[in-house]
Amino acid sequence: MFFRATPACLLLAASLLGQGTERLTLETLAHPTKRVTYAGMPATRLEWLPDGGLMQTQREGEKVALWRLDPVTWAKTPLLESEQLQAALVAAGATDDSAKAALGRGTFTWNTNRKAFLVAVAADLYLVDVTKAAARRLVQGKADEATFSPDDAQVAYLRGNDLYRVEVATGKEMRLTTGGSETVFNGRLDWVYQEELYGRGGFKAFWWSPDSKRLAYLSLDETKVPVFTLMDDRTQPQKALKARYPKAGDPNPIARLGTLDLAGATEWVADPYAGQETLIVQVGWDPAGRLLAAFQNRVQSWLDLRRGEGAKSTLLIHEESRAWQERLPLPRFLPDGGFLWESDRTGHKHVYRYGKDGKLIGAVTSGDWDVKAVHGFDAKGGALYFSATERSPTGLDAYRLGLNGKGLTRLSEKSGAHSVKFNASFSAYLDTWSDIATPPQQSLHDGAGKQLRLIDANPSEKLKSLQLGKVCLQQVKTRDGFPMETLLVLPIGFDSAKKYPVFQYLYSGPAAPSVRNAWSREMMWYQFLAQNGIAVWVCDNRSSSARGLASAYGVHRNLGAQELQDQLDGHAWLKAQGWADMDRICLNGWSYGGFMTTYALTHSKAWKLGIAGAPITDWSLYDSIYTERYMGLPAENKAGYE
Repeated sequence: MFFRATPACLLLAASLLGQGTERLTLETLAHPTKRVTYAGMPATRLEWLPDGGLMQTQREGEKVALWRLDPVTWAKTPLLESEQLQAALVAAGATDDSAKAALGRGTFTWNTNRKAFLVAVAADLYLVDVTKAAARRLVQGKADEATFSPDDAQVAYLRGNDLYRVEVATGKEMRLTTGGSETVFNGRLDWVYQEELYGRGGFKAFWWSPDSKRLAYLSLDETKVPVFTLMDDRTQPQKALKARYPKAGDPNPIARLGTLDLAGATEWVADPYAGQETLIVQVGWDPAGRLLAAFQNRVQSWLDLRRGEGAKSTLLIHEESRAWQERLPLPRFLPDGGFLWESDRTGHKHVYRYGKDGKLIGAVTSGDWDVKAVHGFDAKGGALYFSATERSPTGLDAYRLGLNGKGLTRLSEKSGAHSVKFNASFSAYLDTWSDIATPPQQSLHDGAGKQLRLIDANPSEKLKSLQLGKVCLQQVKTRDGFPMETLLVLPIGFDSAKKYPVFQYLYSGPAAPSVRNAWSREMMWYQFLAQNGIAVWVCDNRSSSARGLASAYGVHRNLGAQELQDQLDGHAWLKAQGWADMDRICLNGWSYGGFMTTYALTHSKAWKLGIAGAPITDWSLYDSIYTERYMGLPAENKAGYE
C-alpha cells in the first residue's frame, strides 16, 4: 500500500540556493524591526501599456516614479518622476504629508489608455495626468471603488451605500442611486458576498457598459441578516461593533440586479426564479451592450448564465453538478459573435466554444488536467492563450492552442510555476517563475516562449549564506490508490537511522492545494524548523489536490471524514520510513486547516499536538455561502452537520 522513501527520491529533491553555514532565528523571521527578507518577489514592477511598451513602477519608501521601457531595446525613459508626482499633488491642494502617505500606499486606478490614474489622498480623490505631470482634485470627500468608464470620460464610485459618477473633464458630480442605508447596499457588496463570491477585499458591485452610457449594479438588502456584536479591543476603551453575518441556514442578503443610465434612472431586471432563493454570482456585459449575469441556487448545485435586454433575460448556459457547482468566469467573446466558456462539467476545468446562436460547438481544451486562467484569444493568429496544469498538477505553465483543439503548445520551458502577462497582441509576455528551490524570477519572452531577457534574477546573498535542509516533492498513494502530492523538508544533517519529530502543515479545503512546485513564503519557517532538527511534512488529501474538481466531490455533505482518512494514509507513509518519531508529530493549520487540526485531534490519536488557527469548530456557525456550498442546508443535512 505504501512505499519507503528511496535514495532516488532524495536525489530528486532540489537543493535550495543556500549552502552556507548561517542559521535562521525567530527574530530574523518575525521580529517587527529585525526581520530579514531572505527571498521576496522580483523588485522590478512591470505592466504592459496599450501600445506594446512596458511601464515600470519604481518605489523607494514613499517615493514613486513611473518609467517607460522599450521591450526590444530596453531603453528607459521617464514618464513621471517622483518629485513631479509629489509636487503635482501638493499643487492640486494635498498636504505634503498626505501626498507622501498616499504614494507610499501605491494604490492607483488607471484609465484604459494608461495616461491617467486616480489616487485617494486623505479624504479626497485626485486625478493624475501622467502626460502633463499634473494633478487635480476630482472628488471632494470619500469615493470608494472609483472606476473609469471605458471611454475614460466618467468615473463611477461609492459614497456610503449609494452610487455616484463624476465627469472627468468638468468635475461635475451626480448621485445615481438613492435609498442606500445601513441595510441597503446600492452598488456595494456586503460582507458575505465579497468574502465568498466576488473576492475578499473588494466591495465593488457595479459594472460599466461597453459604450459608457449605462451601469449595471447589485442592490443588496441585509434587513433580515442576523446582527452580531463584536468587541474591538485594539483601543481603550473597547468599542462595541455591530456586524451582519449569515450563518448556515440564516437569511442571506436579498440581491436585485438593475441597470441605470447616466441620469440615474434604474431599470430592474425581472427575477427569473420567482419563489426560489438565488445568488447573483457574476455580472457583466457582452460586446453588443447586453447585460450578462450568472445565477446560482442557494446551495450552489447549479449555475445559469443569462443574457438580458431591458427587464427580461434569456438562458444561455446551464451548468449542474452532482455535488456543488463552482462560480465560473463570464464568457470571452470572439470576433464572429461566438464565445469561449470555462466549465468543470467533466470534473476538470476546460474551455468550450459556443456559436453566436449560443449553441455548443465543442471543447477547445480537454484532458486530465485543468485550465487555471484564460489570457485571451489572438484573432490574427487564431490561437487561444491560457495557463494550465497539463504538465504537472503541482506546477503551472503557459500554453497556446487553436480553437479547433489542435496544436497544443507549451510555451514555458522550466518546470515549476509560471505566472504570465501577455501584451495586447500576444507577441510577447512577462513571466514570473519559481520552483520549490528558487525564489521568483522575472523574464521577458516572445509569443513563442523564447526568453528574450532575464529582467530580474532576484538574487539573494542572504539566502545563499544559510544552511538549509533538503526539500522533496513526491507522491504518496492512499489506501485506494489516489496519488497525493506531498512536500518533505528534511532536518539539517539528516540521518535515516535517527528519529526526528515532525511538524505537519495542512489546509485540506476543497480544491485548495498547499503542495506546489513553487517558492513558498512559508519555506523560511520550514527551514528554521529543519535547522532545529524537526522534519516538515505537507500532504494534500485528494479533495484539496489540483487534480480536478471531481477529486473533491467525496467530501460533499460530510466535511472532515474523507480528508482525515487520506491524512491518516499519509501518516502511515511517514511511519513506514522509519525515521519519523510517531510520538512527536505536530499538526498545524489555519481556517479550514484549523478545522482539520481540531477534527483530526478529536477523531483520531495519530498526532501528539495540534495548533489550530481560526478553526471552524462547528459548521452550523460558519457563513452561509461557503458552508452550504459543501454541506447543504442544516435542516436538510442534520447528520452531516452533527
